[in-house]
Amino acid sequence: MEITWNGIESHIAGCAQCPLSQTRQQPVMGRGNHRADIMLIAEAPGAQEDQQGVPFVGRSGEILDSLLQECGLTREEIYITNILKCHPPGNRDPREEEKEACFPYLKYETFLLKPKIIVCLGRVAAQRIISPDFKITRQHGLWTCRKDCALTATYHPSAILRDPSKYESAKKDFCEIVKKRDEFIPGGHKPGGPTGADF
Repeated sequence: MEITWNGIESHIAGCAQCPLSQTRQQPVMGRGNHRADIMLIAEAPGAQEDQQGVPFVGRSGEILDSLLQECGLTREEIYITNILKCHPPGNRDPREEEKEACFPYLKYETFLLKPKIIVCLGRVAAQRIISPDFKITRQHGLWTCRKDCALTATYHPSAILRDPSKYESAKKDFCEIVKKRDEFIPGGHKPGGPTGADF
């Protein structure tokens, strides 16, 4: 596979590495700024994403947009993707074999983007990217570093829909993400050179 944005998207469009390719309406490639400093990673597309082929639409997308706006960010400044590129039926948690089948695509996205900050949205993403025993309620907002990349996690927007009391904690996490970005890159502009997490 050609490791370019077009090459990854073309490969995902025809992917049949796991049974989800038989139940999806369409795969969902990551979207956003290909020079973004901040990369958001969630677990899998939902039902509306499956219909539209775009990450974070519908009510979860509205929550995410609100959180971004609260801390002065827009979707045009970040890159948003999922570990899985296909919707698991019934919004169930991704299975291990599905995550393993899709994970190379996430690695290619990270290789091309070279983000300074990776934000895991929700428990499933945090346990796959940061630590297998990650506890989202206790550890959200905490930071760890790999190479020149800072990693953190916050609540998934769908969790906030189920429990709106989590919104203020997520807002604080996002505001800290912007502060961390500015610590890494004064003025918010990405310098040249190789960076990126190894996971």
